[in-house]
Amino acid sequence: MSDEAGPWRIDAAPDPVVCARALAAAFAREPAVSWICGASAPVRSHWFEATLRAHATLPGARHRTLRHADGRPVAAAVLTPPGAAHTAPTRAVWAARTGFRCGPRALGRTLRYLHLAEAATPEGAWTLEFIGVLPGMTGRGAGRVLLDHLLADVPAPGGFYLTTADPANVPLYRHFGFVPVHRTALGPLDITAMARPGRLSE
Repeated sequence: MSDEAGPWRIDAAPDPVVCARALAAAFAREPAVSWICGASAPVRSHWFEATLRAHATLPGARHRTLRHADGRPVAAAVLTPPGAAHTAPTRAVWAARTGFRCGPRALGRTLRYLHLAEAATPEGAWTLEFIGVLPGMTGRGAGRVLLDHLLADVPAPGGFYLTTADPANVPLYRHFGFVPVHRTALGPLDITAMARPGRLSE
């Protein structure tokens, strides 16, 4: 797979820790992650690692990385299948890890964000939890390549759903067929929920 920026390849089964590290770098200035984790890079790294370790236990969960030809991660994404839910033990382990490594404020704010986001998830939709491009690689088409892959590769008759606290992302996702369905405030965040209709059966 390639585009004008050079060769890329999709890793369909990346190590969750590798994926977490890529996203921690990509989301260094993202409003929601900054609100949850503050400005601390170690806290942000711990938060993504705890979150992706828990996410990887969900049946059908999908982690993807886009790698350069030399193997370096360029971008990463995380998808949750419709109706997936963590078991009580997994939630407890995630909460303990997050609270211990990131602090009670990060844990509390994460739970508040999740409550808001999960309440609006359309029935039958896949949730695009995260997609991010590493600093220094933005503007080269990597995010487009990865999102195009996800939308084409995942069978989603119920469509896709996401939330973003970055207003600059809204027109980007509109380009990929997402439409805003709800806006709400959470602390300093202005969160937009967006949905993309599913494909017709072939």
